Amino acid sequence: MTRIDLEDLPPKVAALLVGVATGEEVLLVQKGVVVGRLTAGAAAPAPQAGAEPPLAPEENAKEIFEQFRSAIEDEF
Repeated sequence: MTRIDLEDLPPKVAALLVGVATGEEVLLVQKGVVVGRLTAGAAAPAPQAGAEPPLAPEENAKEIFEQFRSAIEDEF
């Protein structure tokens, strides 16, 4: 996925992109020819207060290993 940081764009362009409504299309035009099309999506939801925090890398690796071990034991 290509990522464009609004801070890297000229302020006028960034303001135009921020103002695009959900579902609205933005055409990318170069020398009068459409070279791309973007469709605005809904903003990502904010993290919920009751949601579990992500696991630490060590805990994540431990959980993955445990699932793998369990799958192997079930298979044999």
